[in-house]
Amino acid sequence: MATNNTLKFIRTAQTMIGIAAVSAALHVHAQNVASAPSAASAAAPAPAASASKSSRAADRALRRRVLTALGKAKGLRPSGITVRATAGDVLLEGWVPEQAQIDQATRVAQSVQGVKTVRNTLTLSTF
Repeated sequence: MATNNTLKFIRTAQTMIGIAAVSAALHVHAQNVASAPSAASAAAPAPAASASKSSRAADRALRRRVLTALGKAKGLRPSGITVRATAGDVLLEGWVPEQAQIDQATRVAQSVQGVKTVRNTLTLSTF
C-alpha cells in the first residue's frame, strides 16, 4: 500500500507535469500571436460583427440559389454535390455519375445571379 508521502509525491509530480504542459501551450500560442501580422499592418481591417453576419447570410442565400438551380437542371443529378459560397465565389464539391454532369454543374452555377467565379472539384462516382 502506498504511504502518505508517496501519494503526495505523485500528486506533486502530476501538478508539475500539468503546469509544464500549460506553459508549453502558452509558449506556442505566444509564438503564433507574435508571428501573426499586427492590426496596424493588416491589409484590411476586420469586418464588424453585423457586416460579417450579413455576408454569411448572403453566402447562404447564394448557396441555396445555386443548389436550387442544380436541382432544376435537366439531366443533372445533384444529390452528391455540395455547394460552398463565399462572397460570390462558388465551390462545387462531391461526385456525379457522368462526366458530362461535371461541366453542366459548372455552367448551371455560373448562370446563377450573384456568382462571380465557380471552382469545380467534382469527381466521377457510380455509387
